[in-house]
Amino acid sequence: MARQIGEVILDLQNVSLSFGGVNALIDISFDVREHEVRAIIGPNGAGKSSMLNVINGVYRPQAGEIILRGEHFRQMNPYKAASAGIARTFQNIALFKGMSVLDNIMTGRSLKMKANIFQQAFRTGVAKREELEHRAKVEEIIDFLEIQHIRKTPVGRLPYGLQKRVDLARALAMEPQILLLDEPMAGMNIEEKQDMSRFILDVNDQMGTTIVLIEHDMGVVMDISDRVVVLDYGKKIGDGSPDEVRGNPEVISAYLGASH
Repeated sequence: MARQIGEVILDLQNVSLSFGGVNALIDISFDVREHEVRAIIGPNGAGKSSMLNVINGVYRPQAGEIILRGEHFRQMNPYKAASAGIARTFQNIALFKGMSVLDNIMTGRSLKMKANIFQQAFRTGVAKREELEHRAKVEEIIDFLEIQHIRKTPVGRLPYGLQKRVDLARALAMEPQILLLDEPMAGMNIEEKQDMSRFILDVNDQMGTTIVLIEHDMGVVMDISDRVVVLDYGKKIGDGSPDEVRGNPEVISAYLGASH
């Protein structure tokens, strides 16, 4: 059964970003539709991670705007993005290596915790009930991503592929409507990539989460994406379905190479 792609949920319009005179993004516009897997591809230095950093408010562009569910933002900030249902994983894993898998994923629930510091410190009835509810949600995610066997293991002891899965789990703990994935399969072997691809599609299908994905593996991109936007030296050079992008002469010349 084909996934039902909805209306535009996120619209980037004429976004430009520079650092000390170096242009990272130049007049970039593209949109993301609800419930789709939207890939961003391009060579190293193309501006892909910078674009994700603009979407979740880490970078503030000099020009352009973000339209999220019809609301216009000249500049986003990380708290506003998280509160609006945008979660992010990073190219370099930023987990707490000495903490268990379970406790790392629990940190993704922090925005949803209502108990104050006093209630949490003294584990009052409200705080205790809330913690049990959040733990139950985290256990669901652990089951969903098939990491029950490592739930109490310190993250620093895990192989790289499993750490990436824990990073995904922590992002999912926020219950995002839009999930930004920055090279979720970097450094993985073929089997790990197959597993991660399956989990991304399951998140999209079963949780209804919209995915924006940066990925260098073209086989993965073409297999799991609904639409692909292509960046090169901060400019957009292609946008469309995987087949349209694959056949775009400018994309072939700049990124895919004639052999593709």
